[in-house]
Amino acid sequence: MGSLVSRVRSLALMLISLISVCTLSDCFDPLDPNGNITVTFDINQWTRDGYVARVTIQNYYQYRHVEKPGWKVGWTWANNEIIWSMSGAFATTQGNCSSFKFQTPHSCQKSPVIADLTPDALPENRTDDCCKGGLLAAWAIKPSNSFSSFEMMVGNLGANPNLQAPLNLTLVAPGPGYTCGSVEDTDPTVSSDIGGKRQVQAYRTWKSTCTYSSFVANQAPICCVSLSTFYNPKITSCPSCSCGCREAGKNTVSCIREGYPAPQSDSLDDDDIVQCTDHMCPIQVHWHVMKNYFTHWKVKLTISNYNHRRNYSNWNVLVQHPGFSQHSTAYSFNSTMLPSYGFSDEVALFWGIEYFNNELVKADKDQLGSVSTQILLKKDLDSFTLGNGWALPRRLYFNGDSCQMPPPDTFPMLPNGSSSLKPAHPFFLLLIYLTFKTLLTRL
Repeated sequence: MGSLVSRVRSLALMLISLISVCTLSDCFDPLDPNGNITVTFDINQWTRDGYVARVTIQNYYQYRHVEKPGWKVGWTWANNEIIWSMSGAFATTQGNCSSFKFQTPHSCQKSPVIADLTPDALPENRTDDCCKGGLLAAWAIKPSNSFSSFEMMVGNLGANPNLQAPLNLTLVAPGPGYTCGSVEDTDPTVSSDIGGKRQVQAYRTWKSTCTYSSFVANQAPICCVSLSTFYNPKITSCPSCSCGCREAGKNTVSCIREGYPAPQSDSLDDDDIVQCTDHMCPIQVHWHVMKNYFTHWKVKLTISNYNHRRNYSNWNVLVQHPGFSQHSTAYSFNSTMLPSYGFSDEVALFWGIEYFNNELVKADKDQLGSVSTQILLKKDLDSFTLGNGWALPRRLYFNGDSCQMPPPDTFPMLPNGSSSLKPAHPFFLLLIYLTFKTLLTRL
C-alpha cells in the first residue's frame, strides 16, 4: 500500500512539473487547434523487389510556415529496405552500399534523412510539386505553396515482400520542435488524372501527423509587443528580458543570443546577433492607436527587425482583437480573417505584399529593418471604447510564435477624468462651420 501511495505521489509531482513548464500556448495553440504538418506515403507502383512511393509533406498550419534552410524528414526502415533512386529530393547520406555490386543505390542508410531540392534542379531530377528548397507556405496565406512532394523507388525486399510502414518519423522544419506520430495505414489516396476526368487510387497509403511545440523546441521567445496611443504620451515598451536579458554594457551595439542559433544555419556556433536592447528580442511589433473618427478608428502596425544576421522572408503577424469583428482595411499589407474557434475576440492575419514588403530585412549599424501599415477599422458603436485599454491588442504572433505582451497595468490609459474621447459629431462640426461662415459674411 505504501509503495502504491509513493508511486501515485511521484506521478502527481511529475504532472505538476509538466503543467508548470508547459503553458497553454507552448503545447497547444487555441487559435489554430487543427494545425499540423502531415507526411503521406502513397505506393503507386510495385517493382520486382519493392515499390515506388510518392511522399507528400503538407503544411496545414494557418500561420506557421517552413522557412530557410527548409524541411528535412527522416525515418527508420522496418526491414532491410534501400532507396534505389529518388526524384524531387535527396538523401543527405548514401551510407554503406558495398554489398551491391552491379547497381549502386541512392541510399543504403537504415535511417535516411531526406531534404528538398532547390527550384533550379535539373529536369531529370525533378518530379511534380517538388523542388521548393524545403520552403512551405502557411495554409491561410498561400495554399498552393503549402506542400511539397518527391518520389522514391524502394527495394531490397525480395520477391514477396513483407511490406511495413517506416518507423520513427522525424521532421526538422527547420530546427527541433516537431513531434510526429507513428506512420499508420489509412484509406488509399485518390487523385485526379487526364485533366480531372479520371480518378486514380494508390495501392496503399501511410500517414503521419507532426505537431509543433515551443516547449519541445526549448526556444526563447523571438518577439515582443510595445504599445502607444494618440491620447497618452506614454509609450509602453516591450517588457525587460522578454527574449533574454542584456548582459552587455549600455554602449554595446550588438549582442549574442547565446544558445539560440540562427535558423538559417545548421551550425550551433552561428548564434543570433541582435541589437542590444533591454528586451533582447530579434523582432518587435508596435501597435499605435492613431486616430478616433466618428465611424472608424485607425491603427499603425509596425514590425521591426533587430537581428543583424537574418532577413525574415514571407513573414506574417497574427493579431487577436475584438475590433476585427467589423470591417477593416490594411493599406500596405495583405490581410485575412481567421476562424476564432469560440473566442470573443476576432483574429486577423497580416503578411507582406510580394516584391514590395514581404521581406523584413536585417538591421545594420545605422537603422533597423522595418515594415508598417495603417489599418482603418469600422466601429461597432455599441462596444467601441478607448477606456481600459480596449483599443489595444489581446495577443500577437510573429511567424506562428507568440510575442511577449506588456502587463495590462502598464498599458497607456486615458487621461484622468476622461472616460472616453469621442470625436465631434459631424452635424456639430457642420454647425460650427456655418456659424463661422455667417460671421465672416457679416464682417
